[in-house]
Amino acid sequence: MADVYDADTRKRVMQAVHSKNTKPERIVRSLLHRFGFRFRLHRKDLPGAPDIVLPSRRIAIFVHGCFWHGHDCPRGGRIPKTNTEYWINKREKNSLRDRRAITELKDCGWRPIVVWECEIKNIEELTALLLKALTENPS
Repeated sequence: MADVYDADTRKRVMQAVHSKNTKPERIVRSLLHRFGFRFRLHRKDLPGAPDIVLPSRRIAIFVHGCFWHGHDCPRGGRIPKTNTEYWINKREKNSLRDRRAITELKDCGWRPIVVWECEIKNIEELTALLLKALTENPS
């Protein structure tokens, strides 16, 4: 099957996707602020440019979209019917980049936390997950 989108159309579609200040990211930031945690955003000097960074605790939080990062939930498992090879390759590259960033952060003494878009739906569970991660003593 021929590619439905030409290169210019695909570029415009991809430009419309925002990588910063997404709704899931704003929800996580709101919870952290409500708990009294202070943080920095999008630190480009750290591997992977984490979405949220708590420097005093050396914690880096990534808020990943399930589709874009290939999560094992229903939304993450969905693959578009058009241009399938492109999307499979793109998501594989994203996953590889994510794993590399997490490894590099750990090597630098940081604790990376990944919050998936699907986890945002249950605020109580998300709250418990964040509080546990942020208050546990790293070994």
